[in-house]
Amino acid sequence: MDAELNSLETKLGQLLTQCRSLRLENQRLRQQVAVANDQNKQLKERVDLASVRLEALLDRLPGEPS
Repeated sequence: MDAELNSLETKLGQLLTQCRSLRLENQRLRQQVAVANDQNKQLKERVDLASVRLEALLDRLPGEPS
């Protein structure tokens, strides 16, 4: 009976350790996703701005001769 309790206690300790580890990893991954989303937003804004500037440049080009 003592051996079974000791085994159960060991397994429970391992489970708690793994749970803590996974919580920390999950938190780290959530932070990475937030940073990636922010970078993605910034890049999209830059692409949108470049697109607007390119359209403005294209509008300034002389028309095709008839």
